[in-house]
Amino acid sequence: MITLAIILFTVIVTVLAWSVFPSLQRKGMLVPYQSWREKRWYPLFTSGLLHADVTHLLVNMFVFFFFGLSLETEMGSGHFLFLYASALMMSSVPTLLLERNNPQYASIGASGAVEAVVFGYIVLFPLNKIYLLFIPIGIPAIIFGVLYLLYSYYEAKRKQGRVNHVAHISGAVYGALFVLLTVPDAISRFLNHFM
Repeated sequence: MITLAIILFTVIVTVLAWSVFPSLQRKGMLVPYQSWREKRWYPLFTSGLLHADVTHLLVNMFVFFFFGLSLETEMGSGHFLFLYASALMMSSVPTLLLERNNPQYASIGASGAVEAVVFGYIVLFPLNKIYLLFIPIGIPAIIFGVLYLLYSYYEAKRKQGRVNHVAHISGAVYGALFVLLTVPDAISRFLNHFM
């Protein structure tokens, strides 16, 4: 399964950057100010293989595991791998543009690509229930998706903390569009759930 291979690879790269090669963390993170001035574009991809701490890594991989397995089964492994790899880069493009003049800004984490997978899942299974930690009531996936996007938009406007909410939004939109446009019956499947 590609899902498990991605998780294993991400964990290995992150742990190596923490403990064996700390320069990986510094060189691999997305710093838009440097990317534009030094023409270094590889961090659009490598930043998604790195994480700030254990909690950051575990949350991303936990969410990815549960949604990734279902989506990979529906899409096929090759198609799913292309979604994830391209989402690593595409989810960072808006940040690259918005923060290009901010020398203090840096970003790492697979959250944008994980959101692409979550929202790809939502397109194919909009009425499936999503259960959140400590909330015993399932929320239909489409409602969860709308609420999550509203929350991310609000937090992106506030610009507080160290979370890249712009990458979450762009990853979510990219994942939904990718599935709608590349899975042959995705649009009709999505609409049939509401008929």
